[in-house]
Amino acid sequence: MHPAHPAHSPSAPPLGGGRWNHFPTAGTTLTARAFLTALEPLLQGVIDANALTGADVEVLADQIRATLALGTRETSLPLGVGPDSAPAARELGAQAEEIGRELASWATSALEGLLTRRIPLPAGPLVVRSHCYGHLLTPPAADLLLTRRGGPVTMQLYNEWLHQVVLLRDALLPFTNWRDVPLLITPAGLRHTEPARDAFLTELLIRRIRHSGVVDFARHVVTGAAGPAGYGFAASGGTSLPAVLDRPPLTAPRYLLTWRADPAADDTVTYVTEVRDYYAAPRTLVEDLPPAGTAPGPLTARIGTGAVTDGTRTARVEVTHDGGTTHVDLGQALRGHRFAHRPAPVTDDAPAGAAPRTADVWSALRAPGLVWTRAGDVTLDATGRDDLVVLALLGRLYPENVTLSPAGRSAAGPPSDGTGPSRLVTLVDPPRAR
Repeated sequence: MHPAHPAHSPSAPPLGGGRWNHFPTAGTTLTARAFLTALEPLLQGVIDANALTGADVEVLADQIRATLALGTRETSLPLGVGPDSAPAARELGAQAEEIGRELASWATSALEGLLTRRIPLPAGPLVVRSHCYGHLLTPPAADLLLTRRGGPVTMQLYNEWLHQVVLLRDALLPFTNWRDVPLLITPAGLRHTEPARDAFLTELLIRRIRHSGVVDFARHVVTGAAGPAGYGFAASGGTSLPAVLDRPPLTAPRYLLTWRADPAADDTVTYVTEVRDYYAAPRTLVEDLPPAGTAPGPLTARIGTGAVTDGTRTARVEVTHDGGTTHVDLGQALRGHRFAHRPAPVTDDAPAGAAPRTADVWSALRAPGLVWTRAGDVTLDATGRDDLVVLALLGRLYPENVTLSPAGRSAAGPPSDGTGPSRLVTLVDPPRAR
């Protein structure tokens, strides 16, 4: 069912004369589904100007599917993703495919519905000036919009609609729960995101995108403004922080954010790490820590936030055990999660290596600075621990050659017998079947 179109206020000018929406000048927020519905006057203008039929609608449905897909001639996102692609590219590519399929499905339903559920427009065609942004048309769509019954008015209406849908798909890429994100909308729709989008896609397509780049684009999408580099942000009505905060670290995305509604959130605040350059942080050799002994008592964890200073704040994971408490910077924990290797498991018939040395998890969590090793593989068994405890542990380990592996299955990788780099192997519970 389509959401109802908002009633026009007596002072709002009618659609037409370049107007295709009644968004307030100061901007508003809409979810993806609501924004796609708000674009329907553009489609209605195309239908009216071309007297489209059901067969024509299928041509335009094929066009939006081709535009939003990856790997097509008409794709609006020339992102090649394969097994050797960087984790960020794989995650964002999967997002693009999922979001594109669903938006194309919604758009097809809108096209079909507008044939019988017409939006009233003023007499005469809706006219919108829309600059060309190079979106390629399928041959049937080009014939329909430019040759058979189309022309400049029809083409520009459709071009504006198509470009707004592409901007919508791209705006949603950073978010796991993209259907719920409150998007900032202006009278120009999502065009205010174009400069930030250009920077985001340039970094994604040309180099390995940084997590701070994903966060910066997400902040533009929600707030319309830039801010300090960080790993997440709070804005009016909620927070955008990495998805791992409510998912198992072994399977959680490394780079994607999750929008978490929070009525108490008001001002825009950026979450930043306590130590920007972790190379300069003090370190503790894991060899100086006691080996893992008998199973210790429970470890509990919670997140606490610091005070806001100049629009930024830090947060910590507070871990408690047997009356003692230690703190790990949340930014460093998230950095450790992004950098941790997740190698493919070795087959059951792989040759067994030497029994690994172990280190005590609680001792590692309390160690000064970051824990590292230079004398072979060391295992830290975090099985049975809360996901937030595992995340805190990743924040305490120097993020170089740290491996996150399910317990009971050896992690593939070269042995650290002097011929390869030493590793800190963190064992966690295997993924749960869904």
